[in-house]
Amino acid sequence: MSENRVDEYRRRFVAALGGAAAVATVAPGFILREAHAAGEVAAKDPAQAVTSAKRWGMLIDVTRLTDGGRGMVAACKKEHGWDNNPHSAPEQKAHWARVVKVTDKLTKNSFELPVMCQHCEQPPCVDVCPTGASMKRADGIVQVNKHICIGCRYCMMACPYKARSFVHEHLVDQKMHSPRGIGTVESCNLCVHRVDNGQLPACVQAAPDAVTFGDLNDPNSTISQKLKAMGGKQIRADLNLNTGVRYYGI
Repeated sequence: MSENRVDEYRRRFVAALGGAAAVATVAPGFILREAHAAGEVAAKDPAQAVTSAKRWGMLIDVTRLTDGGRGMVAACKKEHGWDNNPHSAPEQKAHWARVVKVTDKLTKNSFELPVMCQHCEQPPCVDVCPTGASMKRADGIVQVNKHICIGCRYCMMACPYKARSFVHEHLVDQKMHSPRGIGTVESCNLCVHRVDNGQLPACVQAAPDAVTFGDLNDPNSTISQKLKAMGGKQIRADLNLNTGVRYYGI
């Protein structure tokens, strides 16, 4: 990949951080950075700045997922371009989302559900990151700044959902809106590039009858109304992480 293409990926990634960092390229492969807390730096249009007024989340109705969430995972792969190298060893493949089978030991009843980054209010991955690469935006979206991720994998060990993976593989056919980097960690970012453009995450669009996306801070939003009426469970609620992803039917 040419240096010009690499710089273009970098510029698009920084723009997607919602004003979280100011970056200047001084030479190919070298970047100067002035970091700020997410939401402190206004975007060009102040009305579009990321703030804590919203907290994005999703409610997944497992009873309406006829495929266990495989369509959601496929949509995520297509949108972000992960797991597209046929020569990668199975144990080294990235996974931004995966289907998990759960079986009750007593009744033997089984069901499947998609598991991805749960976008915790207090993310353990952010707490342990030594460089600040693991970050949570003011609107609740957790993501990784690939420019300062050193691949230590502390965040992978800290995540109770096994939602993060390390990029071992040679990268091909990268997406301009979702840059990746060998030697870094990655995970679901709620399709932040789509959310900032007023669109739904790809996985939500792939399962509109089963997944609701919206503002958890707005009591009148569809997702808040459904959670109030139906309820919604957290995976490992005992950890008190207040996840942004909730499930019905588990």
